[in-house]
Amino acid sequence: MHDTLTTEIANGASSNNRAETNRENARKSTGPRTEAGKQRSSLNALRHGLTGHTAVLPTDDLSAYQRHCKEFLDQYLPKNKMEVQLTQTIADLTWRLNRITAIEADLFTMGVDPENNQDTADMSLVFRQQGQVMANLSMYERRLSVRFKETLNQLREIQAERVAQETSAMFDAANILQMHKKNGIPYDPMEDGFVFSAPDIETYIRRRDRKKEASMVAA
Repeated sequence: MHDTLTTEIANGASSNNRAETNRENARKSTGPRTEAGKQRSSLNALRHGLTGHTAVLPTDDLSAYQRHCKEFLDQYLPKNKMEVQLTQTIADLTWRLNRITAIEADLFTMGVDPENNQDTADMSLVFRQQGQVMANLSMYERRLSVRFKETLNQLREIQAERVAQETSAMFDAANILQMHKKNGIPYDPMEDGFVFSAPDIETYIRRRDRKKEASMVAA
């Protein structure tokens, strides 16, 4: 027992020493020093930003990302957890696709002389110099586009199914409410499991009746 405890303590001390050594090395590290090393590091970050679980890179504008997500939430108006998740996924995929466009633009900007603002390399030269990077970007773009279309279709299907269920439920709730009003009996929609409030149902009835009237006038 004593030997086991001693071994565990020794292992723990060794692990702590290794962790401290790693932290010290990290503090001393200045990152890639050569241009090639810096480019690889940059491409690794971009690769993580296109394929990783986190859509936002440390260099991204967090406020811009939040506004970007809000626009999608405002557009699709998700009403349950699944719809929110799918809408967020669509926003993140679009954010990554936009990043690819920006990266491609930056690659071509590399061929511009900043002093004279003139092209020092034509498009074919840029493709030769950055061929592998462009190929990877194209691959990522295809994958993200496929995921975007699949997720968007899934969101639309789920929302269409929800709207159909809500419409059917509202139709039933309106008929029941009108029956109660005709008999002078108060009605609480929750008694029948409806999620609509009585004012919501009243609004639906008024709109339905006005649509009927408009159809009769148009005819």
